[in-house]
Amino acid sequence: MKYKTSSPYKGCFNTTDNSVEYFWKNSSVFYLIILILFISSVNGANQLHIGGIFPIAGKGGWQGGQACMPAAKLALQDVNENPDLLPGFNLTLHSNDSECEPGLGASVMYNLLYNSPQKLMLLAGCSTVCTTVAEAAKMWNLVVLCYGASSPALSDRSRFPTLFRTHPSATVHNPTRIKLMQKFGWSRVAILQQAEEVFISTVEDLETRCKDAGIEIVTRQSFLSDPTDAVRNLRRQDARIIVGLFYVVAARRVLCEMYKQQLYGRAYVWFFIGWYEDNWYEVNLKNENISCTKEQMKIAAEGHLTTEALMWNQNNQKTISGMSSEDFRKRLNAALIEEGYDINHNRYPEGYQEAPLAYDAVWSVALAFNKTMQRLTEQNSGKNLKDFTYTDKEIANAIYAAMNSTQFLGVSGVVAFSSQGDRIALTQIEQMIDGQYYKLGYYDTQADNLTWFDKEKWDGEKVPQDRTIVRRVLRTVSLPLFICMSTISSFGILVAVTLIVFNIWHRHRRVIQSSHPVCNTIMLFGVIICLVSVILLGIDGQFITAENYPKVCQARAWILSTGFTLAYGAMFSKVWRVHRFTTKTKTDPKKKVEPWKLYTMVSGLLAVDLVILLTWQMQDPLQRRLETFPLEDPISSNDDVKIRPELEHCESHNNSVWLGVIYGFKGLILVFGLFLAYETRSIKVKQINDSRYVGMSIYNVVVLCLITAPVAMVIASQQDASFAFVALAVIFCCFLSMLLIFVPKVIEVLRHPKDKVESKFSNDTGISKEDEERYQKLISENDDLQKLIAQKEDKIRLLKQRLTERENKNTAQPFNESANGTTAGGMQFNRSSSTALAQK
Repeated sequence: MKYKTSSPYKGCFNTTDNSVEYFWKNSSVFYLIILILFISSVNGANQLHIGGIFPIAGKGGWQGGQACMPAAKLALQDVNENPDLLPGFNLTLHSNDSECEPGLGASVMYNLLYNSPQKLMLLAGCSTVCTTVAEAAKMWNLVVLCYGASSPALSDRSRFPTLFRTHPSATVHNPTRIKLMQKFGWSRVAILQQAEEVFISTVEDLETRCKDAGIEIVTRQSFLSDPTDAVRNLRRQDARIIVGLFYVVAARRVLCEMYKQQLYGRAYVWFFIGWYEDNWYEVNLKNENISCTKEQMKIAAEGHLTTEALMWNQNNQKTISGMSSEDFRKRLNAALIEEGYDINHNRYPEGYQEAPLAYDAVWSVALAFNKTMQRLTEQNSGKNLKDFTYTDKEIANAIYAAMNSTQFLGVSGVVAFSSQGDRIALTQIEQMIDGQYYKLGYYDTQADNLTWFDKEKWDGEKVPQDRTIVRRVLRTVSLPLFICMSTISSFGILVAVTLIVFNIWHRHRRVIQSSHPVCNTIMLFGVIICLVSVILLGIDGQFITAENYPKVCQARAWILSTGFTLAYGAMFSKVWRVHRFTTKTKTDPKKKVEPWKLYTMVSGLLAVDLVILLTWQMQDPLQRRLETFPLEDPISSNDDVKIRPELEHCESHNNSVWLGVIYGFKGLILVFGLFLAYETRSIKVKQINDSRYVGMSIYNVVVLCLITAPVAMVIASQQDASFAFVALAVIFCCFLSMLLIFVPKVIEVLRHPKDKVESKFSNDTGISKEDEERYQKLISENDDLQKLIAQKEDKIRLLKQRLTERENKNTAQPFNESANGTTAGGMQFNRSSSTALAQK
């Protein structure tokens, strides 16, 4: 008996018994398809959907999705395979690329929200995108978990009430940076930042911490895309310790500009962000139009420090996923190799360091959902996670509370969140040494504990300085030059003293007396004082302290001014008296020059000097003023040292006024003396027998003073040239004056050592040597004329005898009278001539 087979698919197939038999024999494929569709429909009903926003293919900012998305997929796989997590449910990720652009990120978020299925939570990376997403997500009651956002602005709970992040805030680096600055003794830093909100807020926090720690921020430079000008400004500000805050694309541009500006090496320390990839400085150079080579980039990057929150568990222990961080690294590397990344040659995609954060972010989501399901079950509210809608605040609050209390050991370390939703983590410090990053230590901000390995390496084997050490070096007169000028001046003083002795010893000799020896002695005393001033001009900071320097300034002014007045005043008084003799019409040529008039003139000039100098010293005394010069490189030094040359000057507040008064008075005397010397250039008077030489000395003094004064003011900043020029001018004036006035006298005395010594009370002290020679010559001529007269008288006598004889012979009277008249006239003439010659 055959039973009629009923089929649930009756009416669907028009078959006979044979066709039915054929169907049942060949329906295995059909049932497999039905089973897959059934399982899919069941699984679709038990899926928990989350949205993912990953920056992958952008050209700027942080493109960490390249490594973080594969890590998130690994986490999804592990979570869904774990039977203790989300029983009966699978976690599904719907993602898209934001390119780290906030506008595109917002568009991706809206597509995820408005397209089915319903999302329970959002994952996001890149601070700018997270800022946009987290600020908007609260309108949909969605919790946002950021795996790659470090902006301190995201810690604002009033602005981002539903935000959590497995990536620590960028401000977590600042306490570490401050700790390192204190460790190495750096108290002066500069900041270079990219004009992004994440870096602006980080810098604001850093500035506050630096102020509290007593660290000076010498400059803060920012740029949008081109860092050229900002880096140049760092060099102008002499920045040595520089904190750089920028995305990796901008970091490559900064590094290239660092190389061009030579802001690298033993004198500079750069702080970079630690989440760049290990080979960040040598990749994408051509694509980003970087003008530096890989080798140049490597040279510039050598020695920089990085601070980063620990993103890889440092202990080789099993995490919540059952893997250690090293196991995860191997799996991640294998996944990246499958996607085409050349991991074997250390060419890691961007975001490789943050990959553990993305992995643990998915685990945080799963654990939070798991805890939320348990709480909803315990509350017997009849609600389930699948019932969540964007208007359901109850489930949203349950998810928020579960996320806030989540804590576990992940591949990035202990995952826990603060009240602001920030990740609590240690900070790792690394340094690039020989092209590789080496761990220097860890810093626990909460415990203020710095673990240091002493592996840092500095170019030059010493810690770089936070500023150029400026050594203040006082420019002083060259010691050999000072010794040379002092020796010459001392010799001149010795010569002047010798001439004073000579002048006094031979004061009774006519050649000395006629030149007024007392006036010459005054001149020699002035010369001695001027030569002493040469030594004072060379005394500076190498011999005396700064406290005693004003005393030397006063001594210079007094000694040089009075010495000039005594030396030049004595010569001026002589030439003035000569001029008076030649211009006064009724002057008696035998009248003597009264010495007191010469001394009165010198005293008057000296009195004017004393009045000016006393007023100057009392009202506005000279002080020590330092002139500073531009920085110079030391001759030989391995340290980061610059030389700041300084030069001492003697100045008062109204220095130009007082110098004008002094120069005006002296200049007037010089010009007037020059005029008098010119007027009397060819005049000789027996009362002052050296007037011509005095005039020549005045020429010498005037010319040298008119040249020396302005030139000395121009070259005042060149201590050696200024001292040498002034000293030589003074020495030359003194020596030439002594030479012109005293050498003729010395020669005369040496030529006539036995010359008659005249009494100082002699009446003919005014007769000169020339007059005496002329007198002797006239006496000799008179003797010759007397002999000639005697001869003529003999001839006249003979003629008289002859005339007498003729008178006897001739008797004519007229002839005799005529002859007698002629003879008498001739005799009268001869007698008159003889008398005149005798008188002559």
